[in-house]
Amino acid sequence: MAGQKIVLIEDDREISTTLQTVLSKAGYSVTPCSNGVEGQQAITKDQPDLVITDMMMPRMGGFPVLEFLKTLDSPPKVIMVTANEGGRHKAYAEMLGVSAYLRKPFAMDLLLDTIRDVLGDDDSSDAPLKRRRPKK
Repeated sequence: MAGQKIVLIEDDREISTTLQTVLSKAGYSVTPCSNGVEGQQAITKDQPDLVITDMMMPRMGGFPVLEFLKTLDSPPKVIMVTANEGGRHKAYAEMLGVSAYLRKPFAMDLLLDTIRDVLGDDDSSDAPLKRRRPKK
């Protein structure tokens, strides 16, 4: 995990600040972006291990970011976060290759567990990914 790079694309300043703090304290290097345009630039420049993106944002939302990632030779893993309840949005995000989809609000420990699962940061690399929290 040490030093793994995350591009965080979130337009809500309070949520972004909270996520940056939690992720930085967990040992990740975080590049914050307030929209998809900034996110695409940061992804190209930083070549992150993971992108965490909101779905709905000004200038460019999360779906165009996912479409952009599909054009890359070696795209990073993606976690999409959203307050949107629509099943069609989740299905489209999964079709575009998201590794995980979290609905806001979510617990920070769930986010960190999801990041570890997506990046394969489990203690036993041979073991299949396991859920740390029971599904509700």
